[in-house]
Amino acid sequence: MKIAVVGDYDHNRPSHLATSEAIEKSAIHFSQEVQVEWVPTQPFETAGTPDVLQNFDGIWGAPGDHQSSQGYINAVRVAREAQIPYLGT
Repeated sequence: MKIAVVGDYDHNRPSHLATSEAIEKSAIHFSQEVQVEWVPTQPFETAGTPDVLQNFDGIWGAPGDHQSSQGYINAVRVAREAQIPYLGT
């Protein structure tokens, strides 16, 4: 299972470390293999957003501020329109 975490990863933010860890621990609990990949918000800033999210089984919205709020919103829209399961924070 591949999970995209939409946000601008910062290894100094405890909430970002906890997000990846929570997904990985949940996968262990449910006996699932999971690959977590952080996807930055900037590529989603324009109307012609990339199809990168199509390759994921689910999308998690990262906590905290984002480099591009509009990019974050557009990524959520892409997930909804593509019917990719999404969990926002």
